[in-house]
Amino acid sequence: MASSKTLVLITGATSGIGLELATQLLAKGTYHVLLGARSPEKGHAAIEAIRTKDLPGSIDLLHLDVTNDSTIEAAAEHVQAVHGHLDILVNNAGVSGILTPPNLREQMRTSFDTNATGPAVVTSIFAPLLQRSTSGARRIINITSGAGSITQRLDPSSAIYKVQQVQYRASKAALNMVTACQVVDFEPYGVKVFLYDPGFTQSSLGPHNKAENGARNVRDSVRPLMDVLEGKRDGETGRILHNTGIYSW
Repeated sequence: MASSKTLVLITGATSGIGLELATQLLAKGTYHVLLGARSPEKGHAAIEAIRTKDLPGSIDLLHLDVTNDSTIEAAAEHVQAVHGHLDILVNNAGVSGILTPPNLREQMRTSFDTNATGPAVVTSIFAPLLQRSTSGARRIINITSGAGSITQRLDPSSAIYKVQQVQYRASKAALNMVTACQVVDFEPYGVKVFLYDPGFTQSSLGPHNKAENGARNVRDSVRPLMDVLEGKRDGETGRILHNTGIYSW
């Protein structure tokens, strides 16, 4: 039964990191995954693909667009009606720094709306459900990027020093501050809050996220994220985590 399993919501989970995380969670058999999808059609296709693997966990589709408050509110109402709580929230939905809007103002607006404002609003609306959880696994995990580290931006020796994309960098830096605020806000409720950077990963996030460009296999990027989700890095809450350590702010 789903009610006996740890309940996890993953936003933007129809491909890439989100879909792989859902797959690895279902392989454990102890999780019920709510696969957050902006497009119900893509969401159904993703779930059907996962179900062909015949994994022991359980999964349902949750229509949720992180830039649309009405879908977020409807999703939270559905989770309240069906489950009454939420154990883990993974704010994974995001857009890359390579956007089609031709002007910088629109690029900044789009990046911030999805990468920073979206996770802030989703977390705020789902906060009562997280607070109702009686699980010791209560966590919020925000998926960030090393590109949002101000320290790395100013370090010529950093591997991503030459990456431009001010709209992406700034939006992820904003997400980092959102997370720092959440660490403080949720501490009284016993909800742990984390930032995790999966690194340069093969995905549909951008045209350069391919193996031939050095992008890591998505399975390898998600395995350390599973460690965060399962409590193996609880001593590092409120820091920018990646697969082998932490980044400076």
